[in-house]
Amino acid sequence: MTRVLLIRLGSLGDVIHAMPTAAGLRTAFPDARIDWATDPQYVPLVRLVEGVDGAIGVDTRAFGGRDGLVPGVRTLRRARYDAVLDLQGLLKSAVLARAAGGSRTIGFAREHLREPAARFFYTDAVDPGGATHIIRKNLALAAALDPVAGRWVPTAPFPLRVPPSEAIARFTERFAPDGFVLVNPGAAWPNKRWPPERFGALASRLRRTRGSTSVVLWGPGEEPRAEAVVAASDGAAVLAPPTTIPELLALASRARIMISGDTGPLHAASAVGTPVVALFGPTRAERNGPWCGDDGVISRFADCQCAYQRQCRLSAPCLGTIAVDEVVEAVLRRLDRRPA
Repeated sequence: MTRVLLIRLGSLGDVIHAMPTAAGLRTAFPDARIDWATDPQYVPLVRLVEGVDGAIGVDTRAFGGRDGLVPGVRTLRRARYDAVLDLQGLLKSAVLARAAGGSRTIGFAREHLREPAARFFYTDAVDPGGATHIIRKNLALAAALDPVAGRWVPTAPFPLRVPPSEAIARFTERFAPDGFVLVNPGAAWPNKRWPPERFGALASRLRRTRGSTSVVLWGPGEEPRAEAVVAASDGAAVLAPPTTIPELLALASRARIMISGDTGPLHAASAVGTPVVALFGPTRAERNGPWCGDDGVISRFADCQCAYQRQCRLSAPCLGTIAVDEVVEAVLRRLDRRPA
């Protein structure tokens, strides 16, 4: 095996959960070239993954242009891969995997695909068996090439280089010596968002009990929500600076702990070894929750009536039943490394 291609186009959390597969392949094939095709916005992140030789941006929404589908496929085909692994399991990623022209195109068996039609584009279909966490499922694809790759056990931090950032270093110096708590109130799915006023109350409680300021993370379009958290915190929270994905890693790596719903920044913080408390509602923590067993998880999935839906049909998201006291206790327990 001399050339292997991974395909995981997005999203941020899913790209992070694919990193152990790259590490497993590097362990099994130390001299192989391992490339990764992803959405152009995640190329800077993939370039930070140890063991990955090339990050190739492919925008499946555009045919032409610098990162469009047609030039992307041409680039992939020139590499003449021995194997292409589709970790996405969607029709678009399966088509891209087959179009890459590898000797083998490996994906999940039909019953494990979000879009079953993707199966038609694979030469090899893998059943991950009883694997629950998405990391284990992804490693099952690597095991199709070599059992050693499938047995790689990820730890926190992941095989991910945290880039230095002078801007983040200057920003975080102001919180010495007590450090800071990172909170993330945003999420692409409204159903995954804990109310901002509760994040504000949480920040206020943590300032009184541990003396730490909370830094409120935000992404594109999320600044008003972050500002609402700051306004509800009685001066215990401040707004984070705008961050790129590499700067997000640098910021998260300096935090004492992060509290967030099930979204990309949570998994980024976990990947760089930051303690986390994760709030899960419409998604299963067993599938894509924090990998570190010491981390805290508060889940309402068992009671959720809108599982894996972006919007709550009942206009009462299950995350709304999580009280501030419950999160404060989970945060203090994690900081003190007490078992749940």
